[in-house]
Amino acid sequence: MAEAVFHISGLEFAYGPQRVLRGLELEIRPGCFYGIVGRNGCGKTTLLDLMTGVRRPAAGGIRLWGRELSRYARRELARGLALAPQEFAIDFPFSVWETVLMGRHPHLPRFSSPSARDLALVEEAMAELAVDRLASKLVTELSGGEKQRVVLARVLAQDTPVILLDEPTSNLDVNHSLAVLGVMEQRVRRRGCTVVAVLHDLALAAAFCDRLVFLSGGRVFAAGPTAEVLTADNLAAVFGVEARVDWDAFAGCRTVVFRKEVHW
Repeated sequence: MAEAVFHISGLEFAYGPQRVLRGLELEIRPGCFYGIVGRNGCGKTTLLDLMTGVRRPAAGGIRLWGRELSRYARRELARGLALAPQEFAIDFPFSVWETVLMGRHPHLPRFSSPSARDLALVEEAMAELAVDRLASKLVTELSGGEKQRVVLARVLAQDTPVILLDEPTSNLDVNHSLAVLGVMEQRVRRRGCTVVAVLHDLALAAAFCDRLVFLSGGRVFAAGPTAEVLTADNLAAVFGVEARVDWDAFAGCRTVVFRKEVHW
């Protein structure tokens, strides 16, 4: 079996007195599309921040390709994994092209100009996310959904084997949501990338993710192949909702239907 991309053991984290993660254990295997799901405030974003080294755990450890995450230099880490954050304020009037080019910075020697390969990767990423027609526009003039696709294009231009996405479809309509996740799925299938995405839309998670990780109470409640762990019982236990999970021939994947009544 291939070496794990991430091996997370005994992970603890708190914001002051509020304990968010409690001895979390998780292994991320290569070449899969993972979805992380759970209630608001269960630690999904915090987990991604810890996996990128943005935050440091209070206890426990994270190994990336068998090496402690803390032993990676920031530039080295940025060549191995890329993050599209949940919040992505872009306040300076860079063009879309300049913004996507920023994804190449970890790969550029100091004071050097982008190579032909760097420029080709930028053009490819913009085309994949359909922001190439916006190349000369200032990011400060874009809609929320357009900005989100530009940030995702910057991640693709970074050309890393691991891609972490925090609610990548939060500002997108259904057409662009399907397209964006389809692009990420192709990165997994054609290039062997590992994608880990925090998702709130369980229908999208069911459609695109090979494996799901349910977080609850600061721990992993269930993790495994989507077909095995996306069940009505797990949805009831984690989200407190009644649901029906079925295979749908039209969708070509498992689908989730919820009963409208919800008890807080």
